[in-house]
Amino acid sequence: MENIDWKNLPFGYLKTDYNVRCYYRNGKWGELEISSSEMLNIHMAATGLHYGQEAFEGLKAFKGKDDKVRLFRWEENAARMQSSARGVLMAEVPNDLFLKATMTAIKLNERFVPPYESGASLYVRPLLFGSGPQVGVKPATEYMFVVFVTPVGPYFKEGFKPVNMLIAREFDRAAPLGTGKYKVGGNYAASLTSLQKGHAEGYASVIYLDAKEKKYIDECGPANFFGIKNNTYITPKSDSILPSITNMSLLQLAQELGLKAERRPVAIDELGSFEEVGACGTAAVISPIGKIVDSVENREYVYSKNGEPGKVSTQLYNKLRAIQYGDEADKYGWITIVE
Repeated sequence: MENIDWKNLPFGYLKTDYNVRCYYRNGKWGELEISSSEMLNIHMAATGLHYGQEAFEGLKAFKGKDDKVRLFRWEENAARMQSSARGVLMAEVPNDLFLKATMTAIKLNERFVPPYESGASLYVRPLLFGSGPQVGVKPATEYMFVVFVTPVGPYFKEGFKPVNMLIAREFDRAAPLGTGKYKVGGNYAASLTSLQKGHAEGYASVIYLDAKEKKYIDECGPANFFGIKNNTYITPKSDSILPSITNMSLLQLAQELGLKAERRPVAIDELGSFEEVGACGTAAVISPIGKIVDSVENREYVYSKNGEPGKVSTQLYNKLRAIQYGDEADKYGWITIVE
């Protein structure tokens, strides 16, 4: 094995041995193909390049102390990719193909699954795009589905430590009736300018408000937002937020820990009343937020004075990771063992 420093892996791309591909042609999906090439041969008029007919997913595989590799909630990723495909009129990838491609990619690259307790995991990236040519604005007739994997460390370099975030009032991530609830590339392209501005000013990420009224919290850059107060886990409800599978899991775990759980519109005026806040997603798991700055309104909300995560965020983080790594019983049926 190459000398990979598992404990200091960034969240980035590292070449692995194989990826898998499948084509949708003549109204049906073909056979899975295995490739060792990192390149795709794409038609220059492919709709994925011109009209944003593209969606992707992110899920993780973890090695437990029993050396078994566990995949977390893949069915939810498959369902979300199907939703994204419907949202931008692409062929949907059926569950059996999604699972077969994902499992094949993990097994072929098993040597890249980071060891237990290294803090790293194997990130799985399914990708679907219009590969068929069109010059008029219409859906392709051919699609390509690709799954590749790469070992990753924490999304925010701070790991499970509070980070500071900036409210991005002068940018919108997604329109109210747009594609915000789909995991399509355009949403991420729309966030690049504001993220670059936030990073340049020393923030880990930015927080978007609702595009219509600028009164409610939408998302934290590439993650969902949550807040804790009055023994309640609260997360925004909005049609322009990507439904996070991690957030969905935390809503359940919060109740198991004895908290109430609410998904509802969260007004920006409520920020001052939270005891803890954080960002959550597959990449970040939970990233506690130490401070939120609203530079336009000249306000600061401080949640961590000692640089440590809050008690509830820590409990949730530890519980979710214990299930993912197999240290705690999987009572919800979230885990699939990679045999």
